[in-house]
Amino acid sequence: MGRYGRVLAGAAFALLLGVIVPVAAAQNRTDAQIQADVQKQLSNKKFSGVHVQVQDGVVHLTGQVDRFADKDDAQKRVEKLHLGSSVHNDISVAGGGSISDAELFQKLSKQLVYDRQGYPSYPFNSLTLQVHDGIVTVGGLVVEPVDKDSALGLLKNAKGVRGVVDHIQVAPVSPSDNQIRAAEYRAIYGYPQFTKYEINPSKPIRIVVLNGHVVLTGVVDSKGDHDIAGIRANQVPGVFSVQNELQVAGQGER
Repeated sequence: MGRYGRVLAGAAFALLLGVIVPVAAAQNRTDAQIQADVQKQLSNKKFSGVHVQVQDGVVHLTGQVDRFADKDDAQKRVEKLHLGSSVHNDISVAGGGSISDAELFQKLSKQLVYDRQGYPSYPFNSLTLQVHDGIVTVGGLVVEPVDKDSALGLLKNAKGVRGVVDHIQVAPVSPSDNQIRAAEYRAIYGYPQFTKYEINPSKPIRIVVLNGHVVLTGVVDSKGDHDIAGIRANQVPGVFSVQNELQVAGQGER
């Protein structure tokens, strides 16, 4: 082996050692060392009520935070340490019993209706919401990943939310679905009688498009508006099917 080859081999050996040593060191850390690292990671004042215990390399988080977003953040911060051990997150969220499920549902529903208002994807996002014992389950379909992140961030930061179960689906990228969204928007919101739904975000007609299939959701003022919206949605070329799930105000579910 020439001098150049010996240099390369030495560099490779040093690089290999550089990988092995930190991993071995991480695996050999004591519970006290892991606990110190976790506590340093959670030094932000919003985690002042959080307690850390480590036993046999397993991290156990207890205590209390103000919002579920803080509990979620604590989990992520600990996971960033790459400890190679499990994290049991039993942090409780303050104020969980101060608001009823019905009140929390109404508050969150109103906030979600206005979320992402003004963005191009806004009319094409449709979310569902359930609340039980402060645990919020959110589902539905959105167009962009940022729409999902925005909705989850809103819910996790809301007072009274003890947990968030995420069932939101992000629509796959599809130029043909985008064309249908634009055409459906013109067909529905281009109808003069439906201008009122465009300018009032609390009562939008949501146009959900997935693989060429269209679902209309939201609340309209009358049975006539319900029927006209369905007719106009069905007139758009290239649509495989239209499911009209619009609700008529004051009549509950159809």
